[in-house]
Amino acid sequence: MEWILLIIIGLIAGTIGSLVGLGGGIIVVPLLLVIGNYFAHFENVTPQVAVGTSLLVVIFTGLSSTLSYIKYKKVDYKSGLIFFIGSGPGGIVGAYVNKLFNASSFSIWFGLFMIFISIILMLKEKLKPKKNAEPKGIIHKYIDDDGNEKIYSYRPSVGIIISFIVGFISGLFGIGGGALMVPVMILLFFFPAHIAVATSMFIIFLSATTSSVAHIALGNINWLYASALIPGAWFGGKLGAYINTRLNSKAVINLLRIVLIVAGVRLIYQGLF
Repeated sequence: MEWILLIIIGLIAGTIGSLVGLGGGIIVVPLLLVIGNYFAHFENVTPQVAVGTSLLVVIFTGLSSTLSYIKYKKVDYKSGLIFFIGSGPGGIVGAYVNKLFNASSFSIWFGLFMIFISIILMLKEKLKPKKNAEPKGIIHKYIDDDGNEKIYSYRPSVGIIISFIVGFISGLFGIGGGALMVPVMILLFFFPAHIAVATSMFIIFLSATTSSVAHIALGNINWLYASALIPGAWFGGKLGAYINTRLNSKAVINLLRIVLIVAGVRLIYQGLF
C-alpha cells in the first residue's frame, strides 16, 4: 500500500510540477513529512531525507518534461544555461545549509514557504510585464501560435544573481525552484508563459542534478522511496507538459494555491506543537 501511495504521489507531483513549471518538489517534500503521521513505515523521514529524495525525483520530472517541451519547441536553451550558472552553485550551497534544520524548524519554515508560493501564484495572475519596456541585454524574438512576434530580454548578470537565489532555495527545501523562476521570467524578463514554463523545467533538471550530487554526498537520499516516486514523476512530467500545451492551467493553479495554503498551515502547526 505504501509503495502504491509513493507512485501516486510521484505522478501527481510530476504532473502539477510540469504543468505550471514548479518541478514537483513542493508536493513531494511536505507529503513525505506528513504521511509519517499515518504510516509507520515513513515515521523516521527527516527533513534532510525528504529534501534529498525529492530533489532526486525532481531530476526525472525535469528531464521528462524537458524532453516533451523540446518536441513542442518551447525550450530556450541559451537562457536556461545562463540561468544555470547561478542556480547550479546556489543549489549546492542550499543543500549544505539544509543540514542545519531540525524537524520542527524545517516544518515551520517550509510551511511559511508554501504559503509564500501560493501568494506568488496568486500575484502571477494579477501582475503583467511592463508595456513598451526597452529591450536590454540578451534579446530574443518569438513567434507565438497566432503568428505574432514577441520580444523578451534580460541582462545576464541580473539573471544569474536571481537564479542563484532560486537555486539556493531549491537546494534548501528540495523543490525545483520553478515557482519562483517562472514569475521572474514572465514579469521581469518578459518571457512568453509557455516558454518560461518549458525553460524553467530545463533549468530545474540541471540544478536538481547538481543539488542531488551534494545530497548524495551528505547521505540524504532514501533510494527505496526514490525508486517508487520516480516512475510516477516521469510519466507525470510528460502528462503535465502535454496538458500545458493544450489547456489553460488556471484551474490547476487555483487548486494548487488552496492545497499549498492548507498544507503550509498544517506543517507550521506540526512544527510548533
